[in-house]
Amino acid sequence: MNTAQPSFRPATLRFLLLAPLVLALAPALLRAQTNPAQPAFDPRVTFAPLSLPDPVNEYRSSNGAPGPAYWQNEADYQLHATLDTAAKQLRTTEIITYTNNSPDLLPSLWIQLEQNIYRKDSRAKVLIGGLMRRRRPNAAAAQTPDQAPEQTWTDGFIFDSVRIESGKQLVKVDYLINDTRMQIRLPQPLRGHGGQLRIHIQYHYQIPGIWGGRTSWGRSKQGDIYDMAQWYPRMAVYDDLRGWDTLPYLGNEFYLEYGNFDYWVTVPSNMIVAGSGELVNPSEVLTPTQIARLAKAKLSDKTLYIRKPSEVNDPASRPKSTGNLTWHFHMDHTRDVSWSASPVFVWDAARINLPNGKSALAMSVYPPESVGPDAWDQSTQYVKDTVERFSQRWYPYPWPCAINVAGFSTGMEYPGIVFDGIPDKGSFLFWVTAHEIGHDWFPMIVGSNERRHAFMDEGFNTFIDIQESADYAGGKFGPKRDSEYSAGGEPPDMILKVLDNPAAPSLLMPADALGWTLGHPISYFKGAYGMVLLREQILGPQRFDWAFRKYIRDWAYKHPSPSDFFREMQSEGGEDLNWFWRGWYMHNWTYDVAVSKIDGPSVTLTNLGRLVLPTPVEVTFRNGAKTRFTLPVETWLTKGTYTWTAESGSPIASVTVDPDHVLPDDNRANNHMTTP
Repeated sequence: MNTAQPSFRPATLRFLLLAPLVLALAPALLRAQTNPAQPAFDPRVTFAPLSLPDPVNEYRSSNGAPGPAYWQNEADYQLHATLDTAAKQLRTTEIITYTNNSPDLLPSLWIQLEQNIYRKDSRAKVLIGGLMRRRRPNAAAAQTPDQAPEQTWTDGFIFDSVRIESGKQLVKVDYLINDTRMQIRLPQPLRGHGGQLRIHIQYHYQIPGIWGGRTSWGRSKQGDIYDMAQWYPRMAVYDDLRGWDTLPYLGNEFYLEYGNFDYWVTVPSNMIVAGSGELVNPSEVLTPTQIARLAKAKLSDKTLYIRKPSEVNDPASRPKSTGNLTWHFHMDHTRDVSWSASPVFVWDAARINLPNGKSALAMSVYPPESVGPDAWDQSTQYVKDTVERFSQRWYPYPWPCAINVAGFSTGMEYPGIVFDGIPDKGSFLFWVTAHEIGHDWFPMIVGSNERRHAFMDEGFNTFIDIQESADYAGGKFGPKRDSEYSAGGEPPDMILKVLDNPAAPSLLMPADALGWTLGHPISYFKGAYGMVLLREQILGPQRFDWAFRKYIRDWAYKHPSPSDFFREMQSEGGEDLNWFWRGWYMHNWTYDVAVSKIDGPSVTLTNLGRLVLPTPVEVTFRNGAKTRFTLPVETWLTKGTYTWTAESGSPIASVTVDPDHVLPDDNRANNHMTTP
């Protein structure tokens, strides 16, 4: 990895997260009083010894890295899928090669069945009404007006056969389906330390319409688009923390094993398919002209068309005009694959320049109505720039392609491919592209458990993608504001309100338990703000960047827990941070340091909140001179008040706590005092 890493601009990064909060909340904050629901500061509580949720053992080390005996199971997939566009069905033959690297005998295997969330009897129905609508409703705007209303449920996965290999025979096995999970009960337990078996599954399902959210088909102005995600039964994770992790799928994303994928997608010959990984058989599914253009794009920093808008309705843009074609994709060392298909895709591409002289390919596919100089014409450059900067700053992008798709499953991410909106344009298209592509790092490379710990997914990714807005084209789209993602379209002014809310859950709550109103500001914005505080106010950029990069390297393609992240940042960052983990992540404590008294050359400061942070203070003297100092958290180790006295003995005119508004102060009305 190249050690000459570009650095963040701290003032810019602070503004990206804090400006919307401060501007929106300033009037309210001036009137605010200390949160009455929070007990008074007590150093015995704030600085008490802390036991992290997951213990240190041979699997997970005290320094936050994987332990010497860390193990992880593997799942390799072969998938042969056929898209029936008339019946709106997908029919697939699946072979899973599952390797048990754990020390345990496994008498059964658990498999995730996400399509079952669309069943009438789905558990998710009580939580989200059974619908998988994503954050942004604008995908529906691309429907043709005469499209008939659709049912908002399916029968989920329908299994034609489930068998395992036994010698040279395929043997039927007993299985039990419960909501979005399947348990396969093995005739003989699968041994540990490398035991392996192959599962053969044949299934089909009805593809949801645009109400499906993360997987769907919909009708653009000139033709249908199929966004195919969560389209195959996927192995649940068996890990050292819980054994089988069998949380049902209620809408809050995934926890998956890594492996290698070969998948074949058979579609009508007039369709273009974009899929995770690398297209293995371009000579069978592309024209000679498209193959030549693709070769040029791999060497070009400029975006080049593979299929032009003017060619979308030209039969010559496809190798044959009737029947089907089978597209073959391959992807190594990934936890998932997805794909999209349409007869009306425009397709363009450009080279991604990676560290150490390597390269990948940025691509976009979109219908003709998305074409425009302020719209999807720019998508591939957004993908290219984001991948290049994240690769340089954090960890090199590992896969051959990074693809942005304009379709109906908007604002959703999978390894190497993301789905965004047909009408997206301008700054929003840039922001959503950078954010969704950023998920290739969290949680696609660093494989955290999104279903339990959303902040390690959305919070970490929001933290890294806000800097892309500051960097791209000299800050053309900075500062980033996630207003389109906020409840009701309001600006993201919710962090301080969350800290003030005694009913708000902590960052460590399971993702599905957060709910939408509080879940989004907690997992995205509070999660990202915690990283900003760590980097800029607590550790500083040099220590933070070193520690965070090591965390990414150590846990690439592995399964870290929050405890691993806490330990790694603490050990490599060189700071005891238990007070921060407790206050910001395990509790919803507020920060409030007040100016209590000015007496000549002295000022008394009082800690009124349970959360402590390094606190900058600005002092202005009567003679016009100014000075700044920062109170370390150790100021409050034994008491809640501190008196600072100027060495010069000069009388003080005014004092301001947090003069640059970089901290989440619960009551700014007590941050400033002026002497008569």
